[in-house]
Amino acid sequence: MPISLSARASLRKSLRNRKVNLGFKKLIKKTIKEFLSKPTEEGLKRVYSVLDKAGKKRIFHRNKLARLKSNFSKKVIKETKAKETKKKMSKK
Repeated sequence: MPISLSARASLRKSLRNRKVNLGFKKLIKKTIKEFLSKPTEEGLKRVYSVLDKAGKKRIFHRNKLARLKSNFSKKVIKETKAKETKKKMSKK
């Protein structure tokens, strides 16, 4: 247990911040899981929004966020191409 007053205050602050950050990380995971189950443009916008907020709060490093955004946008592109080829195959 911390002894000095400033150490006690620091402990309270770090616990409070940890609680907030873990809640936000759960939100991120939930949003990403929903997106990965069905990748759409609207879902991608929601994921981008949540990831940008995480970057602003410095929960994740900006390079990690850029990598995640890139991978998720590739998934949307892949999904739309799959739908287009499916439509072409059904017309024949």
